[in-house]
Amino acid sequence: MGLRFIFMLTRNDRTVADAADHLDTALRLGVRHIGFKDIGLPIDQLKALNRTIKEGGATSYLEVVSLDPASEVASARAAVEIGVDILLGGTRVDDVLPIVAGTGIHYYPFPGRIVGHPSVLEGSIDEIVASARAMTARDGVDGLDLLAYRFAGDVPALMTAVCAAVTKPVIMAGSIATAARIGVVKDAGGAGFTIGTAALEGLYPAEDKTVAGQLAAIIRDVAALNRHLSPLHKRNLAGSFGAVGDDGAPRTLDRINDMQITLVRLTGEQAWRFHRHGDRMIFVHRGGLRVQFRDREETVGEGEFIVVPHGVEYCLAPLDGHCEIVLIAPDVTAGREGRGG
Repeated sequence: MGLRFIFMLTRNDRTVADAADHLDTALRLGVRHIGFKDIGLPIDQLKALNRTIKEGGATSYLEVVSLDPASEVASARAAVEIGVDILLGGTRVDDVLPIVAGTGIHYYPFPGRIVGHPSVLEGSIDEIVASARAMTARDGVDGLDLLAYRFAGDVPALMTAVCAAVTKPVIMAGSIATAARIGVVKDAGGAGFTIGTAALEGLYPAEDKTVAGQLAAIIRDVAALNRHLSPLHKRNLAGSFGAVGDDGAPRTLDRINDMQITLVRLTGEQAWRFHRHGDRMIFVHRGGLRVQFRDREETVGEGEFIVVPHGVEYCLAPLDGHCEIVLIAPDVTAGREGRGG
């Protein structure tokens, strides 16, 4: 799994009034991790947000920003009532664990000392690492929500130290508003990160300052870091066949997993053959093809294809002396296309 982008429907640690509109935008763009805070909207609206997130196929998050024990317990109970997938934040593990036990909610508390609103992270790196170790040693704590960019010290060093110290996933939060900072999160070993205010206020470096444009830019940058951008582009069959020689030698065009896409220009009837392993799909690009089996004969025209199962004998013959076919088969080479290959 790659680095996880969690879009927070929040500004300055509060769920925004127009969260539902931004949620619709995010789901249309394919954002799959979406969260909100436990303050800013009444619980019935938070429940509605949660339902929409899940109906859209995304994972829901609620991040606690409460500062006193009673409010944090109330927030944990709200998370259970709302039915979120993941509870982020809070520091009072002993109070929260009994509330979320058996609910299916994954719990990621804040390590370190959290103060103020908007929240900031205080203490030394060693102190925060010690807190992280103690929290993740507890059954029921599934990961950590590290307020990395709310820390006044060396943030990359903090993230790296915490990720190295624990075996559970660490989500990074707090003013991650550039592709460079996202890259630092990944390099440090973070499992994911949250962005809220930056996207809602058009602060992420992108030409389009709308929420849709901001999210699209973040998704693109995360895909690049995760190496989920395709280097492949469309191919033109007619142009590709132009590179196939008249000697009939197949030309491998591309590969899909363990399958090769091979271009073949057939001239004259081929020998009977079969393949011990792997089925073949034969697509006719130009011309017509007669495919003989031991029990019947099939005529395959332009734009049509036929699948030849492994172990079945067959013989190919172009209808008018020549035919261009696209062959999709496992490990097909000119040498293996012999009889019994």
